Amino acid sequence: MKAMVLREISDFTRNASPLELAEVEKPAPGPGEILVRVTRCGVCHTELDEIEGRTLPPRLPVIPGHQVIGRVEGAGKDASRFAIGERVGIAWIYSACGRCRFCLEGMENLCDDFRATGRDANGGYAEYIAVPQDFAYRIPGLFSDSEAAPLLCAGAVGYRSLKLAAIAGGDSIGLTGFGASGHLVLSMIRHKYPDSKVFVFSRTPAERVFAKELGAFWAGDTGEEPPSKLRSVIDTTPAWRPVVAALGCIERGGRLVINAIRKEGADKERLLEMDYSRDLWMEKEIKSVANITRGDVEEFLALAAEIPIRPEVQEYPLEDANRALLDIKKRAIRGAKVLKIG
Repeated sequence: MKAMVLREISDFTRNASPLELAEVEKPAPGPGEILVRVTRCGVCHTELDEIEGRTLPPRLPVIPGHQVIGRVEGAGKDASRFAIGERVGIAWIYSACGRCRFCLEGMENLCDDFRATGRDANGGYAEYIAVPQDFAYRIPGLFSDSEAAPLLCAGAVGYRSLKLAAIAGGDSIGLTGFGASGHLVLSMIRHKYPDSKVFVFSRTPAERVFAKELGAFWAGDTGEEPPSKLRSVIDTTPAWRPVVAALGCIERGGRLVINAIRKEGADKERLLEMDYSRDLWMEKEIKSVANITRGDVEEFLALAAEIPIRPEVQEYPLEDANRALLDIKKRAIRGAKVLKIG
């Protein structure tokens, strides 16, 4: 089968094509696994972090991709949950132990044996993928394959971020960064909390215009002071600088939710500039988002169909995965990017 393969950690500034288009062996589903013929795979900033070495080291060589849509083509022993030909999705959580305290309490995202699709197991930048059947999801019929792909990460982790933001109706909430996840979170907020005002911080004018088109109450540059304090802010940027800026915008007792696996290191010194009394005192909180659970994916897919959310997507052929990732790195973003496969 054809796949885009990462063989070594590489910086896009030195190598614009770190993924290699290769012929690799088609996977065979093991016990409890299904074989999925991939039709679409979303492209995520997390893949940039994997390729450039900011995440936990991926298994090398590895096929990236964790927003996977396809059809079931085969099944291993004792895998009968899905019918052949049924459409399914695969998200960032590839598997967890199912036995530890975190798994038993519904926090399998914190499991020591958490395995990530496209990092610890081969992902969806390929024509086929095998996955444990219990970590695949039925996709609501109203979504096209391209619309469904970004729901599996940008949407699901955005949903988890919104839960952790712990807002109530009427609370003002900020979104720092406005890429694939941010534009979906804005739709969730407008549906779940119609009386809440959404404030968007972005360094690019195009993203600020896009946010206003989608119903943001206010949109400004990163670091710009909003017209009022905010109950919570969700940060989806790859940098540290917006974290300190966001803390200054939060009201007393408010919460900053950081939706990122890693932050890029160029401006870590900004943390040293944090003023405790101005930025963090008065019981402000900082909370990180760690992965997602299967429950997050299931709940969000139902919510996305109820709203309904219609992600804005830009399609690329599989062999142009490097270009799609480079466009994300250059912040050439409006909505989500999706690889079209097969």
